[in-house]
Amino acid sequence: MAGKEKLEVLLHLIDEAYARQAWHGPNLRGSIRGLDEREAAWRPAPSRHSIWEIVVHAAYWKYAVRRRILGEKRGSFPLPGSNWFTRPDRKSGRSWKDDVALLEDEHRKLRAAVAALDDSDLMKPPPKAKVTALRLVAGIAAHDIYHAGQIQLLKRLRTTR
Repeated sequence: MAGKEKLEVLLHLIDEAYARQAWHGPNLRGSIRGLDEREAAWRPAPSRHSIWEIVVHAAYWKYAVRRRILGEKRGSFPLPGSNWFTRPDRKSGRSWKDDVALLEDEHRKLRAAVAALDDSDLMKPPPKAKVTALRLVAGIAAHDIYHAGQIQLLKRLRTTR
């Protein structure tokens, strides 16, 4: 691929994994469409993650990939902590809708960071990263698809009980 073609493919990939119609079934945004707070907070067992926690986890990793691509320091994610965040968290005052908006915002910021890359940036690791920008971006798209499938399974489990 030449010129901006790799970049265009990557942008399409992250958009399809997150919110664009996809051949593989529901994307991440589609998998949570229509869920309310109670449905999102349901757990299949006491020590298992809820859909709500998966959504915030996905937002965090979009932030982490963007931060790595841009060479930014850690610590600018809007919530304290990293990776997994207990939800619901009454102390934080955040609602399900707030956290869905966080996911949306982190996707938008990630997409803008990827769109600003030069094609030549894709084949080298960003500062302090161990893998190329291409692998980071392809990986976050795969991460969205993985969790979309996981959410679909959780929804099915919830309705069969």
